[in-house]
Amino acid sequence: MSFAGDLHTVDLTDLLSWINNRKKMGTLRLQRRATQKRLAFQKGRLQSSWSNDPRESLGQVLVRDQLLSEQALFEALVRQEKEGRLLGGILVSQGLLAESQLTRALREKAEEVVYDLFLWPDGRFDFEDDQPVPESAAVSLDMDTAMVIQEGVHRREEWQKLREWFPTSDVTFQIQRAAYGIDENPERQVLGLAAGGKTLAAISLEMRRSEFDAALILRGLCDRGALAVGAVREDAMETDPVAAIDALLRQAEQRRHEGRFSAALEAYEQVLSLDRLNQQAKKGLVGLVEAREQARIRRRIGLQRVPFVKQGSLALGRESFDAQEGFVLSRINGQWDVGSILKLCPMSEEDALLIFARLLDRKVIELS
Repeated sequence: MSFAGDLHTVDLTDLLSWINNRKKMGTLRLQRRATQKRLAFQKGRLQSSWSNDPRESLGQVLVRDQLLSEQALFEALVRQEKEGRLLGGILVSQGLLAESQLTRALREKAEEVVYDLFLWPDGRFDFEDDQPVPESAAVSLDMDTAMVIQEGVHRREEWQKLREWFPTSDVTFQIQRAAYGIDENPERQVLGLAAGGKTLAAISLEMRRSEFDAALILRGLCDRGALAVGAVREDAMETDPVAAIDALLRQAEQRRHEGRFSAALEAYEQVLSLDRLNQQAKKGLVGLVEAREQARIRRRIGLQRVPFVKQGSLALGRESFDAQEGFVLSRINGQWDVGSILKLCPMSEEDALLIFARLLDRKVIELS
């Protein structure tokens, strides 16, 4: 059994109470704008949560809590992509994180995913009954859903009070004289972002914190006379950061495939201006360098040009070739063009073109 609805007509509290009281097992999917979340339940108890909000990823929590550097996170994510292992397992195996630190961070991340839902003013949901908890869940929360509701309702009430100060997430702030006496973090970080004209939404994203947590810090600074509420930015992109980031990433990928590398670079940099830890953008920049090099090689080689072996058999015998280079050389007959040989190669086109470039540099072949 499954059912769906609107959070305007079915309050999240009532929805969770129904799951709790009926001891349901299943997955609750929720979406607001571009943000998507999933909650998995077993016998009415919350077991795991997932979100595509960049503030609620494990890596962001670890960097925010100063358990991991940005560089270490990036290297671990690159390794994760190659090995297909869970990020937490990689960090523990490398000695970058203790098991206890990982468990605490995973639970903190999962709880943030849930409690932020109580602040959503609208959204859609669907519940899939009898769906087991996904095996990919890194940690089992096993949380009493009634206690989750109680904490969520408390946060919602606090959020309504904060909204009296900050009626929109696009509000900016003005630095006041009292700010110069504040040196501790995270308040100092908030002041720096506010001084740069960042909105509440942008400050939240930059700090890897929910808008609720960011607003609490901002409210405290306003109470201490360090900040004053400023104007509302009409052109703010950060109100729905997930949508803005997704759109820019798609734009960057499209421009890269079109060979518009400068335009792709600009889009990736815009992503990092919104989310400086965005791993897709960082990997995209690395890929952009490789794509530029591939385009340069492609222009140099030319798919329609015909390669010839330049050296004689004795000279070739003194050379050292790996298996892939030997395969490419064996297909050069003075008749087939580069494009035809690429179709025969049991390797990617990019790798084969690199081999052609190496053979050219070593003066083993030449192109007509």
